[in-house]
Amino acid sequence: MKNPIQLSPKEMINAYLLFFVVHGAQVGVGIQGFQRIIYQEARQDAWISVLLACIATHIVTFCMIKTLEIYGSNDLYGIQQDIYGKWMGNFLNTMYVFYCFVAFFSILRNYIEVIQAWIFPSIGTWFLSATLLIIIIYAFTGGLRVIVGVSFFSVILSLWMIPMLAFPLKYSSVDSLFPILENDIRSILKGAHSMTFTIIGFEILNVIYPFVKDKKNIRKPVHLGLLFSTFIYLSVMLVSITYYSEGKLVKTIWATLTLFSFISFPFIERFEFVAVCFWMLIIIPNLCLYLWAAYRGAIRLVNIRGTTFVWIFSFFVFIATLIIQTRTQINTINTIFGHIAFYVVFVYPILLWVFAILKKNFRTKKEQKNEQT
Repeated sequence: MKNPIQLSPKEMINAYLLFFVVHGAQVGVGIQGFQRIIYQEARQDAWISVLLACIATHIVTFCMIKTLEIYGSNDLYGIQQDIYGKWMGNFLNTMYVFYCFVAFFSILRNYIEVIQAWIFPSIGTWFLSATLLIIIIYAFTGGLRVIVGVSFFSVILSLWMIPMLAFPLKYSSVDSLFPILENDIRSILKGAHSMTFTIIGFEILNVIYPFVKDKKNIRKPVHLGLLFSTFIYLSVMLVSITYYSEGKLVKTIWATLTLFSFISFPFIERFEFVAVCFWMLIIIPNLCLYLWAAYRGAIRLVNIRGTTFVWIFSFFVFIATLIIQTRTQINTINTIFGHIAFYVVFVYPILLWVFAILKKNFRTKKEQKNEQT
């Protein structure tokens, strides 16, 4: 196997932390308004689309783990170099680094738009972008263990937001879920496909796998992390369908945040302001992990220090946030990226598993033949 990663024990993490890494990477800015897009396709069966999309994540993750187990101490970048050769492998690695860049930018730009739309409409994009990038750079320079720690605290400290969904239930109607399966399977599957941008993030497993100490125990925490994400997305979708009328859900851009706007306490009148500000803690693991994954690919291609890479990466992201300004442009980026991410995250890992098995069998037969001769 080419290019195995050599790590010291201090650089590695325990397998149980993958629960927080996978869930922290998966739940981010997309959950703020994913309901409208899926509901446009599947209507009251949108919750079935969410369920199918989440089941697909478990299937794809199974294929990822199988591929990674074949190589042991190697990540996606090394696996691609081994299977496809130096030139083709490096080309695909470059494409994956660019994928991480676009994922990072999409998350950052969408969150900036939410801040400007809900809280600070007069604050410039450049200021919010620079502020968030400085926070991400600071976390990144601490290394993987710090990023995993951020993911851990992000999940733990955001658990209080889940019970808040009980407030809209007072005004919900279960009748909105019926009739079940009225829409054809094609519409439901299109709804599941529309879930791509929201549910990605778990593919970070392809890069973080070599850094796990007890690799034999990764299945349980990873699938539990996916299951917890399924619970949250399904809960939010069911509450949204039963709370909003059909016409209103289609027109509501940020349905989850709008749900929070109906919550009020004697000491907090505009609860959605708290939710938007607190959401920064939720998206930071997304951004840190995609930045770190891009760096792991960059060092396979060129000899570059982490500090140099993060500043170059951040500079291009900052410029991109200034270029993409309007809601139409942001939606276009989200749509295009969603289509690309579907093939990168849900289709390619299955093909890569097949290629890895074929490569392994070819290598085994070649070794047996050499031994006989």
